[in-house]
Amino acid sequence: MIWLYVFTSVFIVSLISLAGLFVAGMNSNRLKKYLLLLVSFSAGALLGDVFLHLLPETIETVGFPLEVSFSILGGLLLFFVIEKIFKWHHHHNVQEGELDVHSLGYMNLLGDGVHNFIDGVVIAASFLVSVPLGIATTLAVIFHEIPQEIGDFGVLLHSGFTVPQALKFNFLSALAAFLGAGVGLLLGSQEQLLNTFLLPFTAGTFLYIAGTDLIPELHKQETKTALPQLLALVFGILVMYALLFLEIA
Repeated sequence: MIWLYVFTSVFIVSLISLAGLFVAGMNSNRLKKYLLLLVSFSAGALLGDVFLHLLPETIETVGFPLEVSFSILGGLLLFFVIEKIFKWHHHHNVQEGELDVHSLGYMNLLGDGVHNFIDGVVIAASFLVSVPLGIATTLAVIFHEIPQEIGDFGVLLHSGFTVPQALKFNFLSALAAFLGAGVGLLLGSQEQLLNTFLLPFTAGTFLYIAGTDLIPELHKQETKTALPQLLALVFGILVMYALLFLEIA
């Protein structure tokens, strides 16, 4: 039954890669406005999942030994390295004049595929602890995938892909989450590994995404947008809080 929950959730997350279809004809200023609210909301959802679900579950089962701290740091550092590699490679090739816009699109797809693989791992690990935790983590992934996938769609269009091509390649990249889910299910069968390493590792990756990718993006905008962004961020946290009642029920 857990396998069914995991792969159904991963399939739903993969469908988010088609989000570009709904914004392809939208005015750019209007799209930017809605995207910023989505970014705020997803940052709140990720932080809420970390501090209201993932870390409390870890502390309840294994306490907070040093291994948990290193696992959180491992999640942070892995995403830092992945992002640094792709940004460095892009910048280096642009300086050398080697990278055409189409290559940029393929690099974006590769980076997104790695990201989706890790999403699959963390969804599987969360469901192995409990169904409510799995649902909360899946929702957190969905909320941050929506603005990300819309952004990726825009990068692919800029890189010369047609709309059908961008949708197809984005979806194929999203399927890497299924491979990640399979790995997560195999690794998560060991309870000590799951609680001491995989859950806090997931918390680390979510902290990195919220703290270095999403929230800094909000600071680039005008001050007058601060209140709507704050409200959306708090709403994301409240959604994660409301999901705690699933665990009580």
